[in-house]
Amino acid sequence: MALNIEDKKLVVEEVAAVAANAGSMVAAEYRGLTVENMTQLRNVARKAGVQIRVIKNTLARRAIMGTKFEDLGETFTGPLVFAFSGEELGNAARVFKDFAKTNNKLVVRSMSIGEGAWDASYLDKVAALPTRDEALSKLLYVMKEPVAKLARGLVAVKEQKEQAA
Repeated sequence: MALNIEDKKLVVEEVAAVAANAGSMVAAEYRGLTVENMTQLRNVARKAGVQIRVIKNTLARRAIMGTKFEDLGETFTGPLVFAFSGEELGNAARVFKDFAKTNNKLVVRSMSIGEGAWDASYLDKVAALPTRDEALSKLLYVMKEPVAKLARGLVAVKEQKEQAA
C-alpha cells in the first residue's frame, strides 16, 4: 500500500530521529529473504539493541540528510534494510554479519560509523569492534598491569634481600 505525503513525512521524521542518535548505520540488500527470515533478523537485532528499518531509498536519503550518515545516501540502490546501532558502534555490523552466515541472501552494501561511507569490505573490521564494556576492561588491564609489574618487582627485591641476609 502506497503512503500518502503525510505518512512519508512521518516516516522520514522517525528515521531521522533514529539516525541522529545512532552511532553507526549499515545498509544491506534483503532481496530473496522470506518474511520469517526478516522476523528472525528483527528479533536478533532487537536483542542486540539495533533498530531495523525497511523504507524506500528516497525516504532514507531524506531522513539521513543533515546527519553524519549523509554520505551513505549515494550508495542506496535496490531493496535495502537499514540498521542503526546506539552507543555500541559494532552492533549493527555484528548482527548483519552473524545473520548473513546462515542467510546468504542478506548482502551488506554500505556502512558508516560516523563521517563517510564504507563499502561491505569493512564489515568484518566494524563487527570486530569491542563493545563499551570490553573496551573499558581492556583499558583497565592496560592501566593496571604496569603497577602490578612494579609491585611484583618490589616483592622480588624484598625476598632477594631477605635471602641474602
